[in-house]
This record gives sequence, structure tokens and C-alpha cells, in this order.
Amino acid sequence: MATPQCSSRQSSSLSSSPSSSSRMQCLQVDSVQRWMEDLRHMTEVECMCVLQAKPIEVEDDSQQAELIVSTGARPGAAAGEHVARNNLQTLLRRALVVSTELGKMFQRLEKGRWQRVHSTAVRANCHVRSLVHEYSAARSTPADMQKFEMSLLEKCMELTNITERCLHTEDEFFLKSMRDAIHEILTDVSDSFSNMIDMALANEIQVLIKQIESSDNVHTIGSAISNLLSLTQDGPQLCSIIAKEGAVVSLFKICRQDRFKGLYAHALRTVASVCCVEEGIMQLDKVIVLAFFAEKWNFRWRMLGSKQVDGILCLADILTDDGSTEAARAEAAAVVAQITSPHHTSTQHLASFLESMHDIVTALINLCESASCGEVFLLASAALANITFFDSMACEILLQLNAIHILLQACKDRQRVDTPYSKDQVVTILANLSVLEQCASEVLQEQGVERLLLLLGERPSSSSPSEGAACERVQQKAAVTLARLSRDAEVAQAAIQLKAVPRLIELCRSPTERNNSDSVLVACLAALRRLASGCPDSIEAADHQQLIKPRLVDSFLLCSNMEESFV
Repeated sequence: MATPQCSSRQSSSLSSSPSSSSRMQCLQVDSVQRWMEDLRHMTEVECMCVLQAKPIEVEDDSQQAELIVSTGARPGAAAGEHVARNNLQTLLRRALVVSTELGKMFQRLEKGRWQRVHSTAVRANCHVRSLVHEYSAARSTPADMQKFEMSLLEKCMELTNITERCLHTEDEFFLKSMRDAIHEILTDVSDSFSNMIDMALANEIQVLIKQIESSDNVHTIGSAISNLLSLTQDGPQLCSIIAKEGAVVSLFKICRQDRFKGLYAHALRTVASVCCVEEGIMQLDKVIVLAFFAEKWNFRWRMLGSKQVDGILCLADILTDDGSTEAARAEAAAVVAQITSPHHTSTQHLASFLESMHDIVTALINLCESASCGEVFLLASAALANITFFDSMACEILLQLNAIHILLQACKDRQRVDTPYSKDQVVTILANLSVLEQCASEVLQEQGVERLLLLLGERPSSSSPSEGAACERVQQKAAVTLARLSRDAEVAQAAIQLKAVPRLIELCRSPTERNNSDSVLVACLAALRRLASGCPDSIEAADHQQLIKPRLVDSFLLCSNMEESFV
């Protein structure tokens, strides 16, 4: 997740007269065209110039492997600070090339194109050898990894030799038997190569984690955290490796030292990214520090004696600490949102979460109220929305904290609630709160029914699929909330007076109004039936005959197969 920022950079340009602007454009076009025309005649000359500018022999002190990005040494910098995201990206790019070649081999092997199978095996073998050689030359690799590399190179050579044998025969029986053998070796090579890359990545990540743990230099630690954060954007596989190497524990240690307060938000953002995988969440249970460490490092623990503190309590402490910056609290909220996501199957960490439930929920709703920009509100409200799913106690706490007033007021503030994604979180919380009986009176008091009807009309402002999906969720949950609240007669009457029925009917009958969403259709049908049960006269006979009287599934099939007329 990105750091909450409410300021944007605006590009500036120098003004000029129309005539001078057109002349400049003409000159640029002419220059490009001329260069394109002359390029074929200049290519050889340019190559010679480049060759003449480079020495034939390589000086010892200027020799750099491809996997190394040299950087100037800084005072106090760690020895391994040269390891940057570029190094890891180079490794990943080289790995992608090999993986692509191996994938082509599988395809060509199935088609029996033996010449191409062999040529691809040769290329893959060369790429693997080059990668292993350059990586080994760039840094000292562990002994177990060296043995693994040697085994992989032997398998690649075996693959090259066996595919060459298939070029010198046309015996179908022999080729069929060889196909199975090659497929087995190729599978083994693919698995071994993936394991080697994982080991290499883990080796690189260990260097970054050691920088975080051993350095006292803010710049060095910040650079290492930036590299880890960048790696988390490359997919869940890398997040799993980062988590397994203990990055979450190291990052939490940074977040508990006052001298690194400027790095709190950065570190927590990285933790949130790593916690998109189960391994990252499991690491939270290992963030345990004893009381004597707390005293030594000037930690702000709220604990007695030698009681142990885990990652959940660390998050609660950051969220409730008045000295924490808004950015740090927002990123802590992002971690909470990540670890409480309904998509995760692991729930071991939730036991300690329940112990800090009241403090965390209180801090999050306060952050929603005081948020300075939309991104801060989004992170805090997303965490609250997830929390309300797995424990009803959170909903009771929110009602006690006047959450309905805070959230509905935020919806009127475009500085805080400025996207369908934020509205999705708000209406999710309202939908879960509406299960409680006492919620109806507060919604009426805050004119929440009017807000729900506005949310029923949420439409995307662009063609973005994600934004369209967010608008569908807003409509669906607004209808669900309205249906739940309409158990109360006063709410149902208010909804009817505000013309909720025509809007719900429109959503049922018009596929484009609901973006062809079946989930929105079902929710609207349920809300209509709830309102009709309390006020039958609010729905016309024809609508009642099609949308209320049949079974829900029959009304759903009728509306989902309905085509709009464009005449």
C-alpha cells in the first residue's frame, strides 16, 4: 500500500508565443525525420565510435559482474549496502529468460519438433551456466547452494546431450521413449532451477535484513526497507521468501525504537505488503520482546514484568500512541486490514487480536474522524470493515463510539471519502452494524437512509474494471443495509417516503443501472420484499406481480434475463 499523502505534484511549463511554439515543433519533427532517414548510413560509424571509446582489456578495479550495482560509499554505510533492488531485478529477469526457454521446450517436446527442442535446450543450458557463473563471481554463495548449482548444471548438460541424440534418428519407437525421458529430466531441471532462484533470492534478502538489524544509519536502513518494499510488489512468491527470512520481526524492531521514528511508516507499509501471504501473518506471532529489551531499547510497552508482547500488541501500541504520526498510524491500520482480511485462512493470530480489540477499534475510528486525506481514511475504514466481519463485539464497540455519526459525516467530506473504494468500506461497516437492533435509531437520527439511497446510485467515473467492481459492491451493500434496517417500521417508512422503492425497481429492471451485476439484483430484490412486507401499498400491482409475488429465484431469473430496449 502506498503512503498516505494528500499533496500532489503539478507539472509546470514555460509559456511562449504561438509562432515560436510552432517553429520549435517543426524543427523537432524535421530533426527526427532526418535522423530516421540517415540512421541506416550512420549505424556502422556509430558502432565504430563506441568500440573506439572502450578499452579492450578490463581493469581489475573496474570489473563489475552483471548482478552488482556499484554505489558510492557513504560514511557509516553498511558493507552490504550495494545490494539494491536492481540486483534482485536483474536476477529475476535472467530467471524469467530461463523459465521462458524451459516452457518453450515443453511445448516443442509435445509437438515432436526435435531440432527446436535441442536448440532450446542448448540456449537454456547457456543461460543457466551464465547466470550461475555471474552470480557466484559476484558474491560468496553458501556451500549448500554451490552443491545445488553443480547438480543443476549437470542436469542441464544431460538434457542437452539427450536431446542431441534425438536428432540422429527417425525411429518413432525410440523417439517416443525418449520423449518421456526428456520430459522427466526437463521437469527435474525446471524444479531445480526454481529452487535455486529461490535460494539466491533468499540469500539476497538476507543481506537486506542484516542491514536493517545491524546498522545504526537511518539512510542505510531506509534504503534496505525500500528495497524490501519494492520486492513485495513482484508477487506473492517473493513476499513468502521475505517473510520466511524473518523480515517482519526485523521491521517491527525498527518500529519500536524512537530514534528511527521517521522510518515507522515506511517499515509498516512493508509489513503490510508482506502480510498479503500467510507466512507474513504467521511472523506476527514471532514478534516477541521481553521487558528487559523494552527498557534497554526505550520501547513503549504497556506490559508488566516479563510478559511477552507480540506483533498485534505492537500495532495496538502504535495506533494508540499520541506521539505517532498520522502516516505511521495509517500504515499500522493497513497492517491490521491485511491480517484481518476474510481471504486469509490462518486465524491463529486473532486470539491476541481479540485482547486488543477495544483499543484498536477505538484508535481506528478516531483515525477515520481525524483523517487529513482520502488515503488515510481508506486504510482506517478498510481495517474496521474487516474487523466487523469476524466478531460482533467490534460492532458493539463501534456503536458505543458513535461510529455511525463519524462515518456518515465523513461521507459528506470529499477530502476524506473521495472514491468508490472508500464508500465501499463505509457501507460495509454500516451493513455489519445494521445487524444490531439499536443501529436503526442512530441511522435515522443521522439521516443515514438518504445516504444509503445516494449510495444506491453510485456509478463509476471511468472505465476502470476495479472501479466498476467497487461501485457494484457499494450498490449491493447499500441494498443489504437498507433491507436489514427496514425491519424497523420507522426506517421502512422513511425509505418509502424518500422514494427508495422506485430506485430499487429501476436497479432490478435495468441491467445497465446495476452494471449487469447479479449480486446487486439479489440484494435489491431482498430490500424490495422487505419494504413490501411492511408497506404493501408502496408497490404497484405490476411490480408486485413480477418482483414480489413469485419465489425469489423466479424473480431473479426474470430480471436477469431482461433485455433493455434502446428504441
